[in-house]
Amino acid sequence: MEIREAVNLIKERGRIRIKEGHGSILELISLDNWDPHRDNYEGIFLLFDLFQIRSIGNQFSDVSLDIVEYASKPTIYQTPVNKILKSGPIEHGNVRFSVLKKDFWNRLLFTYSQPLVLQYSKIQEFDFETKEFFPLLSAGTKEMFLSPEGDVKIHKA
Repeated sequence: MEIREAVNLIKERGRIRIKEGHGSILELISLDNWDPHRDNYEGIFLLFDLFQIRSIGNQFSDVSLDIVEYASKPTIYQTPVNKILKSGPIEHGNVRFSVLKKDFWNRLLFTYSQPLVLQYSKIQEFDFETKEFFPLLSAGTKEMFLSPEGDVKIHKA
């Protein structure tokens, strides 16, 4: 799978489906194309770098930023939504996100250069296939809530 081709398709259609190494179908959606009637509110924002957190969440404390930056295992975070974000998978005033550090997935997000929304597809058709395993599907994936003040709640260790 060519990253450039996948990014071009996202820009053209607003979404793509990728079959990853575990065999799961991932749907990656541009924020402009996320539809509240069609898409899942449990979607996860995928980021390639810490600075992107400000586009979806409130400003973080240094403690919260350090937790995200130094996480050694794939982690899904929840945090209060940034008031400028008007659409997307916002649930009870919070957004879910993950900063993907694994080479292939990080390069895909970096090449697109905007946050993408992930949802797991129920449709078995896909646009691209890769042997690369998607990090959030691994058994050790953690989930936690981070507040802008530095409060942390672990939902899944």
